[in-house]
Amino acid sequence: MTLSDRTYQQLRDLAIKCMNGIGQFAGGCNIQFSVNPNDENEIIVIEINPRVSRSSALASKATGYPIAKIAAKLAIGYNLDELQNQITKTTSAFFEPTIDYVIVKVPRWNFDKFKGTDRHLGLQMKSVGEAMGIGRSFQEALRKACQSLEIKRNGLGADGKELTNQEAILSSLKNPSWNRLFHIYDAFKMGIPFKTIQKLTRIDAWFLNQIEELVELEKEIEKNTLDTISRDLMLEAKQKGYADRQVAHLLRCLESQVHSKRKDMGIHRVYKLVDTCAAEFEAKTPYYYSTFETENESIASDKKKVIILGSGPNRIGQGIEFDYSCVHGVLAAKECGYETIMINCNPETVSTDFDIADKLYFEPVFWEHIYDIILHEKPVGVIVQLGGQTALKLAEKLDKYGINIIGTSFASLDLAEDRGSFSNLLKDLGIPYPKFGVIEDADQAVELSKDLASTTGTSIHVLGGQSMKSDQ
Repeated sequence: MTLSDRTYQQLRDLAIKCMNGIGQFAGGCNIQFSVNPNDENEIIVIEINPRVSRSSALASKATGYPIAKIAAKLAIGYNLDELQNQITKTTSAFFEPTIDYVIVKVPRWNFDKFKGTDRHLGLQMKSVGEAMGIGRSFQEALRKACQSLEIKRNGLGADGKELTNQEAILSSLKNPSWNRLFHIYDAFKMGIPFKTIQKLTRIDAWFLNQIEELVELEKEIEKNTLDTISRDLMLEAKQKGYADRQVAHLLRCLESQVHSKRKDMGIHRVYKLVDTCAAEFEAKTPYYYSTFETENESIASDKKKVIILGSGPNRIGQGIEFDYSCVHGVLAAKECGYETIMINCNPETVSTDFDIADKLYFEPVFWEHIYDIILHEKPVGVIVQLGGQTALKLAEKLDKYGINIIGTSFASLDLAEDRGSFSNLLKDLGIPYPKFGVIEDADQAVELSKDLASTTGTSIHVLGGQSMKSDQ
């Protein structure tokens, strides 16, 4: 977004020189450069990976170019011009992808899980996963990536959870941690000068300007109510990635009211193809992202279809095993004759390969995005059990809106997850179960453990989970 074309071409040439310099090989290779923003002639090679890596997976999902598959075929003797472009099926793999959208990757950290960990970001890898957003602009892609993180935020700002302590914000800007991106937003909202923010963060002014623009738009929206907001302002908010619930927070109303209002205004989410060639050739593989324009490139079929909700970014307590389940769910649904539709936002995983499901929507596993896809595709039902807590948490909303959940119903899911209700069910059915208890602080834990130990005479097991922590 900030490099000149001359520097971009120079990086291409340097990458080829680096690969030739380390010897003859066939396959994948990624190279990371650092460019001095004040003098683009100063370029440093940070690392060279003569292999396919996680960065390659991200680049594949970002461009639609199947790097790993092509690299494997090159390694056994094929040339690029002998291989087919898997997206268009009419051109060869001997080309560079051309894209007409913007990709933003945001890492996912889990510092809250471990008390006392060093939260500062440096050279050491500390993220446990990542989410990717696709949009027609940097601002839209950034907001969609933030909506995908599963951190109990509605995205970047506009949810009432902003940091308002100036000293804490300035400290966060100077000492980067996982939430500095959010605190940059908070700094602009508080009125901290642009130059101060840039001096502390050393982030390129272009990116800071993009975030500042979002804050200014937020202030403009806040001046309105649901009844007075103009169509142009609502459209601008949606095109810049604001979620309905973020707009609702600013307008002091309900998310459902904003959804209905924009529908009445004729502001609809449309879907665009990731086609590797900026629409120069027809794409044969249905791999979509959403935006707010006029032309919709996703044509809904009249086949019976199911939507499988993915598991979002990897994090502690929810990893690759859920994605494995989602992929096998897709394959099983295909065998049963259903058209399969996958919704996920994790570039590291197999479920977001463009040739797994019949249709892939690379979108946040976030209510608004899912609901609009459901309205567009009209599936016979949605599968939530395979995507871990990300998908399960959406079951109540699906049930409320009368959307069919394939498999276990929301009522049964809720019964199984509520420990007290489930134990009462076992008691009513005469099924033996271990004595249990729920505690909320350390004192309660001590008293309960004494009670349980005295009545059971056995060891005590603690149920883990996202909020479970230990001081020992």
